[in-house]
Amino acid sequence: MADRSTDASIGTASGTSVPAIGPLAGIRVVELAALGAVPHAAMMLSDAGADVLRIDRPETSDAAFDLIERGRRGNAVTRGRRSVAVDLKQPDAASFVLELVRRSHVFLEGFRPGVAERLGVGPDACLAVQPSLVYGRLTGWGRDGPLAGFGGHDINYVALSGTLAAMGPADRPPPVPLNVVADFGGGSMQLAFGVVAALVEATRTGRGQVVDAAMVDGAASLATYIHSMRGAGTWVDQRESNVLDGGAPFYGVYETSDHRFIAVGAIEPQFYQALIEGLGFACDDLGPQLDRDSWPTTRQLFRGRIATRTRDEWVGVFAGIDACVTPVLTMHEATEDEHLRDRGSFLSVGGVVQPAPVPRFGSSPHPTPAAPVSSGVGGRAALAEWGVDEMFVEAMIDQGVVTLADDRQGR
Repeated sequence: MADRSTDASIGTASGTSVPAIGPLAGIRVVELAALGAVPHAAMMLSDAGADVLRIDRPETSDAAFDLIERGRRGNAVTRGRRSVAVDLKQPDAASFVLELVRRSHVFLEGFRPGVAERLGVGPDACLAVQPSLVYGRLTGWGRDGPLAGFGGHDINYVALSGTLAAMGPADRPPPVPLNVVADFGGGSMQLAFGVVAALVEATRTGRGQVVDAAMVDGAASLATYIHSMRGAGTWVDQRESNVLDGGAPFYGVYETSDHRFIAVGAIEPQFYQALIEGLGFACDDLGPQLDRDSWPTTRQLFRGRIATRTRDEWVGVFAGIDACVTPVLTMHEATEDEHLRDRGSFLSVGGVVQPAPVPRFGSSPHPTPAAPVSSGVGGRAALAEWGVDEMFVEAMIDQGVVTLADDRQGR
């Protein structure tokens, strides 16, 4: 059996090859590989200094999987961790995963309800070997309710939560909001917050727990402020009829003469005054700012005036003016923006330009993220640092349970 003398406890150092910097330095995380939100949560923990060991599926000759794997090597959300490839369908796979759990503080999985239990790595099994473990799990629909066993994607969770219906123009279907609302805002970020909150409690009590995050719940939670406005009678369900949904002329996106766009967010009176002056209007030209009956007319006036100049010309007009007017930048343009460059909001990892770790910590700087790795890369060093017995690892390799990149290359 593996050496169990290195069981994890909150606050212990994690090993020499992983820089012990960042507020989560010393925290060990086991991540069961998934797509989308769970990897993003693991990225956030890794960015904050945690030592994340990713359990990947073994590489195969399957063309579809190879395409996914090639994409993952450049996928920024998989940055900052090492990998062990494990065939979770093998009979002894659970025993290997539990040896890692025994040395961990956090376990992350994103399977449908019941799958982790069938694989032998559900909460009961994991907490039995590591009572202080924070077991983080993320689903789309949650672990109960009529839809719990069904598939879904970001757009479905945002739709059912009521959030999607509040977005977009009144005369067209609601827009597809990328996959950032439920997958990441409502999913991975809620999971990461829950994990860190549970880690704080574990430091006080020594007891672990399950953190159960659902994207549909998170998508609803992100709209808490809108729900509160509805409750107060200041928000109606008709799109483009409210201050923050494009109904107000002073809060929206306008097309410029070169078919690009500027974003206007001049809600407060002082910003609105600066906006109308920058656009060349006088107060008498427009109705009162908060008079909803005058909004359609004011919007048409704004639209016509803004369409007379290019985006960058309007940027020049409002340069140095506190009117809450900004250009709508492409992703490439954002990486070259003066303000974002000055702040270091983007960095290059493995030749891929991507957002830098957030948030920023005053006394615990982020480690520099390592580039994403292929399945099994870095796993042997991680297993040694975590104290997993070498003979046990070799037995798992011989049985076809575990694959490490250096073993593939050396055999």
